[in-house]
Amino acid sequence: MDKTEILKILDDWNFWTKELPNTFVREIYEDKISSLMAYDEILVIKGIRRSGKSTLMINQIKNLLKDGVDKKDILFVNLEDPRFVNHLDLELLEKIKDVYMEYVSPLKKPFIFLDEIQNIPNFEKWLNKEYELKNSVLTISGSNSSMLSSEIASVLSGRYLSIDVMPLGFKEFLEFKGVKVNALLDFVNQKTRINREFEEYIKYGGFPKVLEYKKEDKKELLLSYKDSILLKDIVARYKLKNYNILNEIAAFLLANSGIIQSVTKLKNSFKISYDMASSYLEYLKNAFLIYEVKKFDYSIKKQNLNEKKYYSADLGLSNIFRVANLQNRGSDLESIVFLELIRRGYKVYYYKTSSDYECDFLVEVDGKVTILLQVSKTLKDEKTLKRELKGLIKTKDELNLKNVTLQIITEDKSTDMEFDQAKVDVVNIIEWLCLES
Repeated sequence: MDKTEILKILDDWNFWTKELPNTFVREIYEDKISSLMAYDEILVIKGIRRSGKSTLMINQIKNLLKDGVDKKDILFVNLEDPRFVNHLDLELLEKIKDVYMEYVSPLKKPFIFLDEIQNIPNFEKWLNKEYELKNSVLTISGSNSSMLSSEIASVLSGRYLSIDVMPLGFKEFLEFKGVKVNALLDFVNQKTRINREFEEYIKYGGFPKVLEYKKEDKKELLLSYKDSILLKDIVARYKLKNYNILNEIAAFLLANSGIIQSVTKLKNSFKISYDMASSYLEYLKNAFLIYEVKKFDYSIKKQNLNEKKYYSADLGLSNIFRVANLQNRGSDLESIVFLELIRRGYKVYYYKTSSDYECDFLVEVDGKVTILLQVSKTLKDEKTLKRELKGLIKTKDELNLKNVTLQIITEDKSTDMEFDQAKVDVVNIIEWLCLES
């Protein structure tokens, strides 16, 4: 590419001569990004495609400008611009930097934002050079978690900090809709509106752009997201030839969020080899399309050998593969709770007792299990109530856990109860999402 062409692309994406766009502020991430950037390491923003990583970069640019950084000292590069498509290599990164330095002439060490950097093979080598020479302050984004495994870990070990970005949590979803819930009074005064928005959240999920679309168009946008993730982040990246099988496995896992699964089961269900089933599962995880939850065990080896549970990254993606019905309600609530736990930074496991009672989530904080948590649509049925309570108590006893909180999240009213001389907190899910953190 010649310099003029590169400069034109950079000018299209940057704000040297134009105003920045209006964007949604996501404080949960932006405070952390500002904090991590202060360490002068490479900052890696990663997460599922269309979750808002680019917007977070734009918002950080706004924060830099507020702090007095000159516009010319900031470079934003969208490495998915189609004009770059035939030139995605290390030479392109060097040319981009050279053109920026020559024609824009930053006054100080520049802040460089590289969006979707996984499109550049061996990008970590260029980043390492920039880092070691202290030429720039680097922030990168990517839609594939494997970009932080063998590709970065060996070359950039100790030189980067990372942050995971997810689609909107329900409280963020409400704020996007102009509904602020900072205290119990806010919740009470807007309860009808909040309940209505919760139904939309369950059906269409939390991808920011989806919220802007009319209901009749949301499904088409979500389908395009699914296709983009599978094709760009998996098929193209791993040079796969069997898209149909990948799509079928993705549809199965997304539609059945929260199920216990194994590579062997996938192999048998889709009549493919064990290696293919294992690889495709790994690819879907790397693209942040599904999350894996291990069965808790004090032995790490057993954790890795046991069957896992898999959760959809977003219920909007789940619902494009199934017909909505009440049978999904319980598993959908469980998925929402799981995603919120991850969003809040917890490590999560599930557990099955020797007598086959299940505990949905064991929540680990600072290396210690502190919460045993069940999710249930309602506890009004006596049989359901006993099952959920026994799952908590038997898990606590079997694992010999001390000083743990026992909790059930449900659509019923919040209350406390005693069972087998143990206190159990029953918490309404919408209150939990809006008022607890």
